Amino acid sequence: MGSGMSRGRRRSFGAGASGGMLPLLALQVLIEYGRAGASRPPVTAALLAANALIYLRPGALDGILPSLTRVSFNPWLIIEYGDLVRFFLSPFYHLSESHLFYNMTSLLWKGIQLETSMGSVEFASMVAALLGLSQGITLLLSKGLLLLGDYTAYYNQYAVGFSGVLFAMKVVLNAWSEDFVYLHGMVIPAKYAAWAELILIQVFIPGTSFLGHLSGILAGLVYLWLKRALNGPDPVTLLMSSIAKVVTWPVRFAQNLLWSAHSQGRFTGRGRVGRRQSARDAPRRLWRCSTCTYDNSASTDICEMCNTAREDNAFSQRQDHQAGGNGELSVNEIRRRRLQRFDR
Repeated sequence: MGSGMSRGRRRSFGAGASGGMLPLLALQVLIEYGRAGASRPPVTAALLAANALIYLRPGALDGILPSLTRVSFNPWLIIEYGDLVRFFLSPFYHLSESHLFYNMTSLLWKGIQLETSMGSVEFASMVAALLGLSQGITLLLSKGLLLLGDYTAYYNQYAVGFSGVLFAMKVVLNAWSEDFVYLHGMVIPAKYAAWAELILIQVFIPGTSFLGHLSGILAGLVYLWLKRALNGPDPVTLLMSSIAKVVTWPVRFAQNLLWSAHSQGRFTGRGRVGRRQSARDAPRRLWRCSTCTYDNSASTDICEMCNTAREDNAFSQRQDHQAGGNGELSVNEIRRRRLQRFDR
């Protein structure tokens, strides 16, 4: 779940707040990844490790990572001052060990299912898209509420946690599910589980970021709409592949030019050098020189490139026929054939 903080509020943060829930989280990760067998989702593991390390801040990381108050999501600071550090890093920070435990347990369950079904690359791009969408929608909603009335509480609220992305992942995971889930004693369709959880969390755990959770659900819906509009490809993957094509176009153009020039240099005379004979070459009845690998026409018995004599049976039979069966060409015959080759 995500947590909101009133302005100026501080809470314990870091390894010193450990209460024994992180070892339980580690045990759950080991069990789930043990069940996964050979297909252990690496992106989910990386996300779990990143969130845990940022919370624990071991060793040198404590001096490198910004503080909780520096990265807490605040619409006013982000919009008015362009503080993008808060926009991108706030999902990876958590207020307490229980906050981290429940979010990472949810990430473990959802991440393994989604990553194994869609692949690591698409899953990673989906998480990036959901993070950006959920954070962006939160900004739009908070600014819109401010313009509609005196809702400065949402505009100045501080919040951290991965729950916005988790709500979006829940929407994607259950979008086409026909199953039912149990939620606090209620049986509801899985596709509506995120909406029910949004209401129940707000009722039983006051102080959580309602706007952040709602934005996560809307981000999941927008993501699914984009996938349908693009006929299947992941939006971020499609964007990145398009950018890659534009960036690498000059390199591919130069490679095509070099290959074209190289190919024209190799195609000379009536044969080709160093190329395996294909089915297209069969009707032309070429023979390959054993010395320079030049493909010669069947009408000649002397290599057009290096003057090496043909060594197959057809050449031997033709020699016997033309030289009276002794298998040797006369000097005049060799001279006549060389002159004939250069006079073409």
